[in-house]
Amino acid sequence: PGNPDIKYYYPTNDLITAPEILFFWVARMIIAGYEYMGDKPFRNVYLTGLVRDQYRRKMSKSLGNSPEPLELIEKYGADGVRVGMMLCSPAGNDLLYDDSLPEQGRNFANKIWNAFRLVKSWKVDDAISQPEYCSIAVKWMNEVLKKAVAETDTCFRKFRISEALMVSYRLFWDEFSGWFLEIIKPPFKSPVDRQTYNAAITVFDQLLRLIHPFMPFITEEIWHMLEERKEGESLMISRMPETRKADRKLTDQFEYVKEIISSIRTIRADKQIPRDEKIELLIKQNGDDFYSEYIPVIVRMAGLSRAEIVTAKQEGTASFMVKTTEFYVPLGSKLDTESERTRIKTDLDYYRGFLESVMKKLNNEKFMMNAPAEVKELEMKKKNDAETKIRSLEEALKLLEKSQS
Repeated sequence: PGNPDIKYYYPTNDLITAPEILFFWVARMIIAGYEYMGDKPFRNVYLTGLVRDQYRRKMSKSLGNSPEPLELIEKYGADGVRVGMMLCSPAGNDLLYDDSLPEQGRNFANKIWNAFRLVKSWKVDDAISQPEYCSIAVKWMNEVLKKAVAETDTCFRKFRISEALMVSYRLFWDEFSGWFLEIIKPPFKSPVDRQTYNAAITVFDQLLRLIHPFMPFITEEIWHMLEERKEGESLMISRMPETRKADRKLTDQFEYVKEIISSIRTIRADKQIPRDEKIELLIKQNGDDFYSEYIPVIVRMAGLSRAEIVTAKQEGTASFMVKTTEFYVPLGSKLDTESERTRIKTDLDYYRGFLESVMKKLNNEKFMMNAPAEVKELEMKKKNDAETKIRSLEEALKLLEKSQS
């Protein structure tokens, strides 16, 4: 009892073990702890699952279905294997191992490395000012990062290790690489402004801190190359990003903007319009759910020559709706009126069916009496949005048929 190590280490916080020895060993440790030390030996028990192959068989030497860890590390890297194992290990459940998982981990490591090479390849010009689309992207990325940090913190507190990994994985792959870097990267052989570059380095630093518990080797290496470090500094002992409240309004608005950009890209793909060919976007607002301040980002990411607010429906265009706002892409001779008519009719059938299901709820006396006010308000909003979309689609169909007559 007088041993200083015992005083320091007892009781500990967490025990990581397997469920099959829960009663044979873990329970005995708790009983012995109370008997001899007067306190429990640990506060939490984290139960790991068994490693099984893709056919759900327990891995064993006799079956020959157990891979050699050193060979996996040689092939996929230590970080790749770590990520692969965590991708297939939801909390408390068995691990269904497959070679494609460490391969996915290796690909993620390559993604991080390539993103680093891209950012560090940019030439910085202190004389140029920050473009508006870069300013918007930086604000959005900072809020997305805050949201991810909070989610990661929650996952760690609940011992949801694989879920914490997926938060960082999606954040880096989708939001940072797929959107943020694509928005802010300068045109070919052109420099980037200092403000945007510094923001990108700061965000990259925070992302490396988030990913470090899962991929310690590549993140440590890149962290030291990202900026000049002092003697003895290490990512391993650096602070994790602090949890702060994110601006959900801004992140929700940007999801809306991403949907607009994706819809324009779909039109490009369907009409086989080359990516380097500039197109126009005409916007007809039917409510207050279009945020004009994001137009610079839409122009940048969708390859537009211009984006303009209009008050009337447009002929000779491919159209789509996001929420209640209508968008038109002038196509001229590229417009296939028959396929456009089919698309509009398909959308009409969908929204009419959707409106019918909403009206069933609103016409249900029991639902209206018992549902909370916010639920009823949400259903009314769904009804109004669906009616607006139906009216717009019906008018678009009439306009299309009129242009053919």
